[in-house]
Amino acid sequence: MDKFVIFAFQGNPTCFVHVLLNALDMHAKGKDVKVVLEGEAVKLVKAMTEAKNPLFRKVVELKLIDSVCRACSATLGVLEYNEQSGLPVGGDMSNHPSFLSYIEKGYQVITL
Repeated sequence: MDKFVIFAFQGNPTCFVHVLLNALDMHAKGKDVKVVLEGEAVKLVKAMTEAKNPLFRKVVELKLIDSVCRACSATLGVLEYNEQSGLPVGGDMSNHPSFLSYIEKGYQVITL
């Protein structure tokens, strides 16, 4: 399977760096890869942007981030920031991105 979506749930920047590294590696090797930020990971948009993290910047430039969860962003107080970031904010399952919507498009779901 050549289509992958990585759902990042953890708000730990060190863990998230591994999501970024894997997404960039898959992309470089010709895989169709998307990143979705869910749960506490939605707070990392601000943290990574303000830290000028080069891996995050590269993933954003390549448009690999497919969705930032609207519901979690609202619950965790970062909805306005995330909406203004230019990244896609949304969710088709009660304002959360759903696994099934990606599975139906042929993506293998990876959660970290």
